[in-house]
Amino acid sequence: MSQSIVIGISDYKLAKGPEVLVTYALGSCVGVCLYDKVSKVGGLSHIMLPDSTNFSNRDINRKKFADTAIVDLVDEMKRAGCGNNRIVAKIAGGAQMFEVQPGSKLGAIGERNIVCVKQVLNQLRIPILAEDTGLNFGRTQYFDLATGIMKIQSLNRRIEEF
Repeated sequence: MSQSIVIGISDYKLAKGPEVLVTYALGSCVGVCLYDKVSKVGGLSHIMLPDSTNFSNRDINRKKFADTAIVDLVDEMKRAGCGNNRIVAKIAGGAQMFEVQPGSKLGAIGERNIVCVKQVLNQLRIPILAEDTGLNFGRTQYFDLATGIMKIQSLNRRIEEF
């Protein structure tokens, strides 16, 4: 197995198999794995917020938001030789990590992230092959670009493969 490439919060990275991409501490954030099995090119995006529409365009980090990060990552994948109709997705995260008052937008950020990620992927016609989302626990997400397998590790749980 090769050295892991670490993706931080509000960032994404693109690589080619046999690299392994990893992002830690997915709580309410959503990790989006995109993959082209023919070229073995893939990317992992650690999305913090659902959409950028409430922020001034010149002030934002486009890698922070589902509506901009996924589009930008797909564009980079296409420039790297990925086929339009070959890109697939696997997603994880979007947990509700803390008890909050009912109706609080902050408490629903994980669910809002999941919904927006799915909307953007649907608009781009990218199928979601697997997901491990919601609930109330954090996740570490590994994405093996040699195989396209996403592994999820969580405290006091067995490692899941998707």
